[in-house]
Amino acid sequence: MKILQISNYYFPFIGGIEQVARDCSDALKGAHEVRVFCFHHEKGDACGEVDGVQVIRAGCFAKVSSQSLSFSYGKLLKKTFREFRPDVVIFHYPNPFAAHFLKKQLKKYPACKFILWWHLDITKQKILGKLFAGQTKWLLRRADKVVATSPNYIEGSSSLRSVREKCTVIPCCVSDARLHPSEEEKGAAQALRSENAGKTILLAMGRHVPYKGMEYLVRASKLLDERFVVWIGGQGPLTRELKKLADGDRKVTFLGRVSNEELKSRLLACDIFCFPSITKNEAFGIALAEAMAYGKPAVTFTIEGSGVNYVSLNGVTGLEAENRNVEAYAAAIGKLSADEALRRAYGENAARRVRELFTFEAFVRNVNALLESV
Repeated sequence: MKILQISNYYFPFIGGIEQVARDCSDALKGAHEVRVFCFHHEKGDACGEVDGVQVIRAGCFAKVSSQSLSFSYGKLLKKTFREFRPDVVIFHYPNPFAAHFLKKQLKKYPACKFILWWHLDITKQKILGKLFAGQTKWLLRRADKVVATSPNYIEGSSSLRSVREKCTVIPCCVSDARLHPSEEEKGAAQALRSENAGKTILLAMGRHVPYKGMEYLVRASKLLDERFVVWIGGQGPLTRELKKLADGDRKVTFLGRVSNEELKSRLLACDIFCFPSITKNEAFGIALAEAMAYGKPAVTFTIEGSGVNYVSLNGVTGLEAENRNVEAYAAAIGKLSADEALRRAYGENAARRVRELFTFEAFVRNVNALLESV
């Protein structure tokens, strides 16, 4: 079967949607002929292979409201359809500029099966969401199947609820490479624990952007005593503001960008994983699932309609706090810190949940079952 994936970008560009697209390619390429069409993260058009999969990249000249724009996109996509003749198209949504040209090709090739992989609603760019509402409805009508990353998102999205009968849930998966720390990484973790003996170590990882909610963790830290250590990894446009907010709080350390090796050591060393995202822009939470794979209990906010509270279950794999409630978030951290047996039980449940639902093996089974269904 010939399968064409259409993503915003693709590896070596790093992003959540791009990782899912790459996971799809890896899950399908052995049994099917897979190609990927996307924007180029550098100037100009390009075509080459990534992990044995041909990737066609349309040069991007600008980005407006997170949407990439390209002069060559329509022509290249038309050429790809004509030459490749896909049996199935998997379109990673949202990507309204690409959808404009894809719509033309899907009308031209009505026999082509269409899978709409719904990563998140357009919530931040409200004007764009209204502008492309008609296009989105057409995509949902044309789709043979619509993929959501959690049942929570189906129920929380008015768009997905309107086509509930077409929807199937395929959770994102945790990278196998992250699950197997080396002896050196284990040694580094032990050293970190020794340096912070007697402390409860909190770890948070993510881009420093508003929906990640890092400011609420920084504010919660101010309510905790000196028995805590707070590590915050990542960077972003809010980094300077976060550091200013944390000024004077010796518990907080900003790690900056963290390598895969250091991340594994930090995950092994920490006691509690903090995931303070606050909006549906956080549709799933790969970093959350990775921490759970290491047997770490999580503290999250309750986000209506988000998959975050599907990944980590309140009272099972961690604790939830009322959204944006700093006092409640600090209290949840304090409760886990004070009860080692509870941390251990939640951590064991978390690791088991990842093994059952969020591994690459489970992802492969789900994607192949999806193809069989169309």
